[in-house]
Amino acid sequence: MKKWPKKLILIVTFSLIFILPYIGSVARWKGLPPGYGDFPAQKVEGDPGFNLLYFILASLVALFIAVFLIFPGLFGFKKTGDERTESGGPTPFPVWFWWSLPVLGVSWLFMWGRVHYFISFEYYTFVPLWWAFILILDGVVYKRNNGKSIISRKPKVMQLLAVVSCFSWFAFEFLNFFVVENWYYPNNEVLTNFGNVFWFSLSYTTVLPAIFEWYLLLKTFKGFRDRYRNGPKLSVNRTFLLIYYVLGLGLAFGMGYYPYALFWVLWVALVPLLSAAMALTGYWTPFTSIKNGDWSSVILIALATLFNGFFWEFWNFGSEWFHDSLPTNPNYWKYSVPYLDKIHIFSEMPILGYFGYLFFGVNCWIIWLIAAYIFDFDADFEV
Repeated sequence: MKKWPKKLILIVTFSLIFILPYIGSVARWKGLPPGYGDFPAQKVEGDPGFNLLYFILASLVALFIAVFLIFPGLFGFKKTGDERTESGGPTPFPVWFWWSLPVLGVSWLFMWGRVHYFISFEYYTFVPLWWAFILILDGVVYKRNNGKSIISRKPKVMQLLAVVSCFSWFAFEFLNFFVVENWYYPNNEVLTNFGNVFWFSLSYTTVLPAIFEWYLLLKTFKGFRDRYRNGPKLSVNRTFLLIYYVLGLGLAFGMGYYPYALFWVLWVALVPLLSAAMALTGYWTPFTSIKNGDWSSVILIALATLFNGFFWEFWNFGSEWFHDSLPTNPNYWKYSVPYLDKIHIFSEMPILGYFGYLFFGVNCWIIWLIAAYIFDFDADFEV
């Protein structure tokens, strides 16, 4: 298949991710859904309350995923014969690791402590905190990988990751309207309308770089690197991919038409739609190596996002937990999750919501690949 027809299939499929939920939502609400167009998103309608049956079903799915990840041997994964030793010899930490530490510390202090001088610095802590954290992660990868990291070897890739990250999270913010705001930003009046758009655009640049740095960090540990490399070999034919693609179409429409029952589709529909489209047109996906029994790409990106999700929720929760007065952090978010909003350990996110991070990471990698295939740039961030 020639390049442009292949690209056209990807472009059309990516467009359907936004068009189908829109159509389903218009059919459901006889017009636009509540809160559509508010930026940043606001809570506009109470979600259905806790549902025990839904919670039990979701818990069973989460339990299966947890057992699969913790005990892969039960599912046919075997230990590899890889005798490579751990990374992390005499290579020192790079300079950006050291100067990022005080930036992170000061940003963290201002975000949680509401330090006021001439201006309210806590308004502007999210971006420096997260970019400092990204550079610290890159520094750790650099040390453990004997001087190889995204910053040291592929700085242009890091720049592209930031750009694609910004646009990709705007895409998720748009899809959030059709599930009636599963997350929202109560401190929307801290900045002006233009300030919100500008500041959130900068904030969104941090999503993909953080996830991919965690992925590279996990790969420096033999226990993670080899744990999922020798598993069951799954090959799929064209018929399966077409069925998978149609399933994605149905889920995308259903997300808009059944915004509460299918709220979780926001994190799932991109996988069958985009990965099937890429596979049908001959492009590589994180699932490609599964046919050879290597599941490490898709599982490690999922785990990387889960680990990073802890810090997303940790810093977010603390930015408001210590204060009961006027709102300050414009990036602070809360959740409005139907049926499952039970058991909070320390964060706004209910415990079952953390399993959504596993799927979100795969989505992020797929969107990154789609952008690379359409705009013809090198998507390889491996070092």
